[in-house]
Amino acid sequence: MTEPHAVPASELGARMLEDAGKVFRSQKKLGDRALEQADEKALFAVPAPESNSIAVIVRHLSGNMKSRLTDFLSTDGEKSWRDRDGEFEIPAGTTAGEVLQWWEDGWGIVFDTLDGLQPEDLLRTVTIRSEPHLVLQTIQRQLSHYGYHVGQIVQLAKASRAESWQSLSIPRNESQAFNRRLGHEGGDAAK
Repeated sequence: MTEPHAVPASELGARMLEDAGKVFRSQKKLGDRALEQADEKALFAVPAPESNSIAVIVRHLSGNMKSRLTDFLSTDGEKSWRDRDGEFEIPAGTTAGEVLQWWEDGWGIVFDTLDGLQPEDLLRTVTIRSEPHLVLQTIQRQLSHYGYHVGQIVQLAKASRAESWQSLSIPRNESQAFNRRLGHEGGDAAK
């Protein structure tokens, strides 16, 4: 058994930031592909009482992204100008274009902020609602939060399309063919 390679902290931090960026971009791409399949009716449909539409989820995500990551290293992540409760209401007359603009605006702030971070920033302390968090913890918290909501968007978009949904991953009953294309003849890819 070989000994693990010791990685300098700065390299580890750089790798973590690079990986976080890849995961955030993957989440956005997944959401983009789901939103492309959701027509205007699907964007605003509320599937059940106390449920959220895709538009509400997008508005909430965008509000969270803007609040948490604007002036990330220097101000509290819960900005005084944020109206979190208002994010769960869609103003009358809101268009699909506005919903998509909320989506792009929020992600723009995520990527601008993440791209501006340095490995040494990961151990700095930021606050959210006056509670201290390491930058590293905050990034992990946001990765989880955004993934949760992107999954909701995908599910709602998929439900709106039924049989006409175009799979965003390996379609059902096509895993073996996918594994063969990758050279995993035995189907052991899940191990």
